[in-house]
Amino acid sequence: MLHRNMAAGTDRLQLSLDDVLGDLQRARGNGDLGRLALLAFCEVRRWARQAGEAELAQHSLALITENPQATRAEFLRRVDQLIDELQGVRARLLQPHESSGF
Repeated sequence: MLHRNMAAGTDRLQLSLDDVLGDLQRARGNGDLGRLALLAFCEVRRWARQAGEAELAQHSLALITENPQATRAEFLRRVDQLIDELQGVRARLLQPHESSGF
């Protein structure tokens, strides 16, 4: 029972991460800076906190609150880095759990 509940929790995290990544990639493709800022500040940070990814949560917060970017290109470069980081987390979550023992 515990294993099934843990698996369901991981599945929910993966699905919500896929949603956040998809939203970010769509906004990035459309060049929607306002939507990108909202997603980074609210959705990525919320997901990262729920997933226990404190460093990712801090990066998404810093993207918006620390050292405003001087140019649109710099902001988009940092958004791209955040997307890459999320994709790395996603790849890690999709790996089978060798230590689960089940």
